[in-house]
Amino acid sequence: MSATATVMVALGDRSYPVAIGAGTLARLGARLQELGLGKRIAVITNPTVAKLYRATVERALVDAGFTVTVLEVPDGEEHKNLAWLTFLYDRLVDARLDRDCAVVALGGGVIGDLAGFTAATFQRGVPFVQVPTTLLAQVDSSVGGKTAVNHPGGKNLIGSFHQPRLVWVDVQTLRTLPRREVQAGMAEVIKHGAILGPALFALLEEQLEAVMALDEGLCVEVVRQNCAIKAAVVAADEREGGYRAVLNFGHTMAHAIEVLTDYRAFLHGEAVAIGMAFAARLSVARGACPPTVAARIVALLQRAGLPTELPRELVTPTLAVAVAADKKAAGGKVKFVLIEDIGRVRFEMLSGEEVLAHARA
Repeated sequence: MSATATVMVALGDRSYPVAIGAGTLARLGARLQELGLGKRIAVITNPTVAKLYRATVERALVDAGFTVTVLEVPDGEEHKNLAWLTFLYDRLVDARLDRDCAVVALGGGVIGDLAGFTAATFQRGVPFVQVPTTLLAQVDSSVGGKTAVNHPGGKNLIGSFHQPRLVWVDVQTLRTLPRREVQAGMAEVIKHGAILGPALFALLEEQLEAVMALDEGLCVEVVRQNCAIKAAVVAADEREGGYRAVLNFGHTMAHAIEVLTDYRAFLHGEAVAIGMAFAARLSVARGACPPTVAARIVALLQRAGLPTELPRELVTPTLAVAVAADKKAAGGKVKFVLIEDIGRVRFEMLSGEEVLAHARA
């Protein structure tokens, strides 16, 4: 397998590459020079990532001639909110950054979403670059241009589409992740295989342990396959007019779980794993797929060390309200992604009460 790979996200004049490699962080500055960005860059990160990679990234940018401002937001989904967005605006204004600046998101999905929305709205929009350091961000959230912050009423309710100029993936950053973060990232990998990548799903069934042991060449290939799946969906439906909702497999329930637990009980990938297992079983119950298909999905999630059972204490009428509050709800119903086979899905419009009834079954 190749040690490097590039996937193009084809969006006309807003197309951009996802560059996947190993040991590439130190070359980030030279690559940004080639993009013709302004000379002032704000790097948005969190304290954990900053301890590991701030020095490398900052040196790479300074050596390439950029003036760098580094801003840190505390770890955790609970900080992806309007208060911390305002903090970032204030710091950008204090640094006298203008429309010629660019934003670099250095971290996982929370940082990518928050930094991306900052870039989308500061000075009516400035360029930004994704440098994802977690598996979940590398295979999913860094690609596609979705940026957002959470609201007490729901996850990602305040956001915009703002495509990055570049996604720069260094799979060596995965080595510093806690095991739990690697497991959480595998939820999105399994999701892509389940909905649109039967070859990827088969690879995971055969080599899951090697992937989770972070074999370098295998990681590059797995990230490449995931990004290719995501890029194809984004190119077909950039702003989620219809087809892109396929990527929400497991996410409707996951978002409800996160809201009901104040984003503290589960990592995003763990909530997605529970949501996928629920959606797979729901697919069987509604006649969308045979039990063997759902069993393969649940078994792979469990092999990855992920939770697959909805906590019983969440199975209350409040769950129906949380599901119905999903930002993709319409007319009181949510477009639920059901599995027909590995690599094939269908949509069904379900009310929160119908979902709750299945959860109680």
